[in-house]
Amino acid sequence: MNKALLISVSLIAAAGLVLSQDTAKKTASTLHPEMTVGPDAGSYDKPMGTLGDKPADPWSATSIAAGVNKTPEPGHVVTRTGEIIDLSCYLQLGKHGEKHKACGTKCLQNNQPIGLLTSDGTVYMLMEEEHDPRRDGQVKFRQAAIDHFAHIMEVTGTETAHGGFKAIYVQGYVNK
Repeated sequence: MNKALLISVSLIAAAGLVLSQDTAKKTASTLHPEMTVGPDAGSYDKPMGTLGDKPADPWSATSIAAGVNKTPEPGHVVTRTGEIIDLSCYLQLGKHGEKHKACGTKCLQNNQPIGLLTSDGTVYMLMEEEHDPRRDGQVKFRQAAIDHFAHIMEVTGTETAHGGFKAIYVQGYVNK
């Protein structure tokens, strides 16, 4: 009887481990990988283009000035390659890619959050970096993201994270 109990507990533990590993794989991968970008939308090896200027410092003067005690959260300059997505449809429905282009473009045009989906399934929120121009509507990054929705792009900006949430703040899109 003890042997049967031990075998049952072992089988339950093994099943839990397999389920846990399967869940971990799903968490670290792209939702609906069958939804792909178009043939002319770039690839992770050869992105369609670039978005963002490489800043000399992680944060602009307006972001530093706006920080609590003039100190923004820690950030570092990165370049990441991924598909431009709308976070609302991706996180709610797993939608992205060429088949989702009309809907996703409309979502971004209506101020849904912009995202970047990397090849390993990491998702970043993309925002304009310059604080005051962003706040005052003096930036044009959103239009660049709309123009490149469902394209694989190389994005440069300041990465920051909190509580598992990741963002890249992109410079170079202040209206002049």
